[in-house]
Amino acid sequence: MATVLDYIREYGKYSFRERPMTEVDSLALCQLSYLKYDGLVPQVNENLKSVTLKSLAEHPDYDKLFHDVVFAKANRELVDEMLAGRRFGDLKLNCYINVVEKEWETQFSAVTYILDDGTVYVAYRGTDESIVGWKEDFNMAFLSPVPSQQYSVDYLNAVAGRLHRPFYVGGHSKGGNLAVYSAMKCDPRIQDRIIRVYDLDGPGFRPEMLEEGDYEMIAGRVVKILPHSSLVGMLFETDMRFQVVESKTFGLLQHDLLSWLVEGDALVRVNDIYERRKRMDNALNQWIFSLDEEKVRTFVDTLYQVIEASCADNLGDFTADWKHSMNRMLDAMKEVDEETMKMIRETVRALFEIAGAQMRQEVKKNLTAEKEKLRKQSRPRSSRRRS
Repeated sequence: MATVLDYIREYGKYSFRERPMTEVDSLALCQLSYLKYDGLVPQVNENLKSVTLKSLAEHPDYDKLFHDVVFAKANRELVDEMLAGRRFGDLKLNCYINVVEKEWETQFSAVTYILDDGTVYVAYRGTDESIVGWKEDFNMAFLSPVPSQQYSVDYLNAVAGRLHRPFYVGGHSKGGNLAVYSAMKCDPRIQDRIIRVYDLDGPGFRPEMLEEGDYEMIAGRVVKILPHSSLVGMLFETDMRFQVVESKTFGLLQHDLLSWLVEGDALVRVNDIYERRKRMDNALNQWIFSLDEEKVRTFVDTLYQVIEASCADNLGDFTADWKHSMNRMLDAMKEVDEETMKMIRETVRALFEIAGAQMRQEVKKNLTAEKEKLRKQSRPRSSRRRS
């Protein structure tokens, strides 16, 4: 079972001039966007010379790149493999931005890679370990656009306005959503230079946003890829076409890009999302779309209020002392007024009702299909007896 690491070992000796961009390269670059480049890569507003991945490895603050409690070890292994070959070792990085605004419930980060074939790759970071980053993801259920989506458009216009080259746009998780959104909403002259948009297990958009028509301008260049058991990438999923790939792990852990399986220079395809997972995803989307804005906002704000009561700024702190975090959250639940709690109970009950109705429809559909199958199987035998 090969992964992106095996791909880099095999193809890392080739430059992008020798072997053009592949979907596995895109996966590697999107994962690379999770590194903490603060103080190491020029910021988007500095207009300074690019740095290479190799030069970062020689920087005295190199270890700060991996200041991430969740993926530090895996990202180190990824970078080590990249540094061993020409393909990524000389990769140029520039235009870094990292914005966390707790007051405005915003987490946004992006970095730009300049490839040796003259093209550019704009990579948006997905939701990091900050609690405020996850709150902004929840806000997508009722707020459009969320602040990071508008940031993504401004960023793409600024970078593409400075680097007059053909370019790719990509991202993982929320970063995939930002890649598609920025490509939809950027300056039309910049949009014409987009080669491809890679959306790796990113949430979709509310139907009314797609109905605005901007998506059709780039639809043919969007490559949306989901793992076999996708949850995040199926949120708000309606009319966008997607491809499904296999992972070496199971369940929600498949959201991890480094778990996706690779064969040669491509990801391993499967036919569709697991049927049980798809039913759950469809029920969740139907539930979200059935609620009015007030109910969704109340549910999300109350959930965040309870989580925030743990006093943790990031998921690492939250899980490091989970007993303390849970005690604080339980105390916060006592402070929620009865009217809000009633709305939350009604909201959650609606989710279970929708899921139950869909399950009953699925059972009825399967029974009907089985009866039809038996009917067709019995028909030839009857015909032979009559003859």
